[in-house]
Amino acid sequence: MNATILDRTTADEWASWFRALGDPTRVLILHLLANAKAPMTVGELTERLDVGQSTISHHLAKLADVRFVLADQQGTSSLWRINTKCLACFPSAVDVVMGRIPAEFINETQVQQ
Repeated sequence: MNATILDRTTADEWASWFRALGDPTRVLILHLLANAKAPMTVGELTERLDVGQSTISHHLAKLADVRFVLADQQGTSSLWRINTKCLACFPSAVDVVMGRIPAEFINETQVQQ
């Protein structure tokens, strides 16, 4: 396979990232967490976004599925934070998809926990 072509496995993973951003509440959650000085609880996110707790939990699960957010347990609560590795990877993924940087770059940009 030509090294400059995005492979199917990576394309599938990246498509899941784009789908995760397909809801405005998820975008708002990511924005809040990325700009927070510390991890946040579901309750804190609920207060800030004026959305129901179950809705926030649902969206956090979707974001966690694609590793955009990570949860740290503190007692009976989960503290949610941005996966900082995704901050470095996601813009590069967009650049590869749009042909602005070569696909060989994908080996260096895989998001991991």
